[in-house]
Amino acid sequence: MFHLAWPWMALLLPLPWLMLRVRRTAEPGGSALYLPFAASVTVPAATATLPRGMLALLTAVWALLVLAAMRPQWLGQPLPVPTSGRQIILAIDCSGSMATEDMEGGESRLQVIQDVAGRFIDQRRGDQIGLILFGTQPYLQAPLTTDVSTVHQFLNEAVVGVAGPQTAIGDAIGLAIKELRQRERAGGAAMHQSVLILLTDGGNDAGVMPPLEAARLAAQTGLRIFTVGVGAAAEQSFFGLSSGNTDLDVDLLKKIASITGGEYFRATDADALTAAYHEIDELEPVSGHKQWLRPAAEWFAWPLGLALLLSVPAAWLMSERI
Repeated sequence: MFHLAWPWMALLLPLPWLMLRVRRTAEPGGSALYLPFAASVTVPAATATLPRGMLALLTAVWALLVLAAMRPQWLGQPLPVPTSGRQIILAIDCSGSMATEDMEGGESRLQVIQDVAGRFIDQRRGDQIGLILFGTQPYLQAPLTTDVSTVHQFLNEAVVGVAGPQTAIGDAIGLAIKELRQRERAGGAAMHQSVLILLTDGGNDAGVMPPLEAARLAAQTGLRIFTVGVGAAAEQSFFGLSSGNTDLDVDLLKKIASITGGEYFRATDADALTAAYHEIDELEPVSGHKQWLRPAAEWFAWPLGLALLLSVPAAWLMSERI
């Protein structure tokens, strides 16, 4: 679609004619109105007797210059532009037990999380997503960003044991709070618009900060925490042998979610984990309003170039007349 960015520049079209009228008004006998400043406006006297062809050429040059000043553009089809909505940090447990293959399809707990959480990340376009990997210590693998594809890639590259063999749940929450506070000071979204999704298959057995103390600090700053316990359900056989995930501290994860106004989910297989992420997606919908942008191609160079080409013969003809 053709568009003029500065249409008001069309007001300059009659400027040469006005300058000529001002000069004639200043000449003796030109009019009863006398303008003292008009003597400074220098318009060649020959312009009053220019041939029609020359006058048309000069008019065309001026019209093209004004058209270039109006910034003609060609607007393309509207394209959606992602906006920044909520701030969501995923804290993924990468301790040694995450290598256990008790979910389904012969995949480890971490591999199932990578698949399901990756799809969740891809659906959160418009939000800022961050990634924390934690074990004995937490690491900020991806700071908050709208580049969800990069966060997804970092998640796929996570390996069991990369952060140590143990589980520091409290320190992972503390690192998330630190990252969100730094973003808030830098002009980011307020922390009451922030969410932490913490996935683990065990209990807190490492770290400096107690998990419940970290949860209370998160609640004070407005950070909601959704906790997800992963791993097959614990079962006890007839002979007293236990199977499944017996290390998961369900009570702790429920308390963390309750203190911060979040929820606890139990994911015993990929379907349950998908359902948990689906429910979180409904509880925390993408809050960024979709915006649209029309790509614009500037066309001012065409009338400007044509005006310069026409000015060459115009200048030569004017020099011949003077």
